[in-house]
Amino acid sequence: MKIVVQRVLSASVDVDNKTVGAVDKGFLVFFGAAKGDTKDDADRLAKKVCNLRIFEDENERINKSLGDVGGGLLVISQFTLCADCSHGNRPSFFEAMAPDDASDLYDYFCEQCKNYVEKVEKGIFGAKMEVKLVNDGPFTIVLE
Repeated sequence: MKIVVQRVLSASVDVDNKTVGAVDKGFLVFFGAAKGDTKDDADRLAKKVCNLRIFEDENERINKSLGDVGGGLLVISQFTLCADCSHGNRPSFFEAMAPDDASDLYDYFCEQCKNYVEKVEKGIFGAKMEVKLVNDGPFTIVLE
C-alpha cells in the first residue's frame, strides 16, 4: 500500500463536472493498494495518517494533528502509485491490486479514518477525477 499525504488549505475532487468530495484545511490523501495488502495494513496506515503531527502549533513547530486543528481528509484512490518504472519507459501496473479488491480496501481505509477524523471525504473509485488542491507548505509525505 502506498499513500501520499499532502497538507492542504483546501482540496476537492470533481467527477463529470460535479464536486463529489471537498475539504478545507486538512489532508489530501492519494491511496494505492498493491497485491498482498491487507485490512491490517489499512488499519495501521489510517491511524498513522490521521495522527500525523504536521501542523504548526503556537510556537511554529510541526506538532499538531488533523484532530488538533479540526482538519478534514479527502482520500482519492490512485492505482498508479503502484507503478513499476524500473524497466523501459512504460509503467507496469502488475503489482496493483485487482480493482474489486482494491475498491473494498479503499472503502475500508476511509471507514477506518472516520475513527480518528470527523470529516472524511472521498473520490469515486475507478472514475476519471479532477483533483484540485491548494498545498500548504508545501508539505508532502509518502507512506508505505
